[in-house]
Amino acid sequence: MKSLLSFLLISLLSLPITAQEKAPLLTGKVAISIKEGTFDCDLTLSDIPYIRDYYIRLNSGMNPLHFRSKKPNDMVLSYDKSQSDSTSSGESLAYFFPNKSGKFLPESVQFKYVGKFPVAKDTLENYTKDDWRGNIAFNANSLRVEGTQSAWYPVLYDIRKDKRYEEVRYDIEFTCKDCSTLYVNGNAPVKTSSMRFKSDTPLELTLFFGNYDFSNIGNTYILNPQISETQIKEFSELINTYKKFYADKLGIPFGKPVTFVETTPTSIKNGWLFVSYPTIINVGWGENGLKSLFNPKTQNWFRPFIAHELGHYYFGTYKQFNSELGGILSEGFSEYLSLKVTKDILGKEIYDKKIKEKIEGLTEEPLLGYFSSIQTKPEDDDYLSYAYDYTPVILAAIEKEIGEKQMWNWMNTMLKTPTTFTNYEFLTSTLEKTLTNSRLLKQIKSQYFESEKSFENAVKTIEKK
Repeated sequence: MKSLLSFLLISLLSLPITAQEKAPLLTGKVAISIKEGTFDCDLTLSDIPYIRDYYIRLNSGMNPLHFRSKKPNDMVLSYDKSQSDSTSSGESLAYFFPNKSGKFLPESVQFKYVGKFPVAKDTLENYTKDDWRGNIAFNANSLRVEGTQSAWYPVLYDIRKDKRYEEVRYDIEFTCKDCSTLYVNGNAPVKTSSMRFKSDTPLELTLFFGNYDFSNIGNTYILNPQISETQIKEFSELINTYKKFYADKLGIPFGKPVTFVETTPTSIKNGWLFVSYPTIINVGWGENGLKSLFNPKTQNWFRPFIAHELGHYYFGTYKQFNSELGGILSEGFSEYLSLKVTKDILGKEIYDKKIKEKIEGLTEEPLLGYFSSIQTKPEDDDYLSYAYDYTPVILAAIEKEIGEKQMWNWMNTMLKTPTTFTNYEFLTSTLEKTLTNSRLLKQIKSQYFESEKSFENAVKTIEKK
């Protein structure tokens, strides 16, 4: 179970702000084989916004035949690759189209490319050392792939605004001759090997293709369920309870129905969850799957993870985050929401235990920074501690200072305030707008945002009777 915790913590990278402009449209054809581990793609990205400085990310395992301008002119494009795309997670290459002044970007570009990836057929001989969110994961029975990190399709990135365009409108014909079921994020799963999938709502193009069954109870799909029908019904009721709790408290309705995917890693030991709204993917063997929700020994440990992922509808989808604090805030507030579910629905005893564990972890391995001191995204280990332990502890302390009602109002303000960057100024300005109390704001900033002893201050506040 420890591996599930470790890899859950790598669930989401910082995400960009949702703009009011029309999202790009991706059209074309994609042929996939889960037996061979192959992609054959002919895709056209159109309605491309005007961007001065950009990259187009594509998975490094994809081999281009050509990039072709379709509009305003029809011509094959020369391209170059960045050697310093530091905001990429490592799976992709960053392409651009050079000209005399630097870069140019057509209004519509065709991408023709193929890719072949390893197929982990069993866990005795043919398996990988590790599995992770951005992996293009073929196993003996399925393909699991998301878009944010994997960039299996072309993902446009605006460098100046720190904004990714992995969420696209799409109209694509998918074929997988060795599959019995196809699922594309935003559509219902279909028992077929070939289907045209469309969405006018911009979504990350997450796929789950393979040979599996699915259920739909209480408007919650579960793909490849490894739990009983009775458990499926109980799970659906649990999800609806969490969603209603968030919607009532935040005053913002939860979005479209959620689809859960149960699948196995391409490795032996790994397990984690991640969200690609409206899909939540649970990767894990046996008790690292949804079965953990019904095991008395693990359910109070696992159910808050589900609440965390559902919290990402608000902090990560409804409002997307970027800048040096983006990932920390997105994960930290989702974890805080999970703590609120834990306290109000699962029980205060479980909540107190989780808070205690976070405090003990930070006490053993202290962090040197605090919100106002963070100028760049911290390194991986520190990032995880800031996101999943430090931030929710700080928020729990602030809650004791301003009260639960004001905390919910602050989160509502954050979610509804337009901004280009979700940075420190955004964090403090939304709190100021919520409190309308300069003295209290100054106290909170001084104790929890701008002090080297912010963690110690938070612990003292939390432990006050």
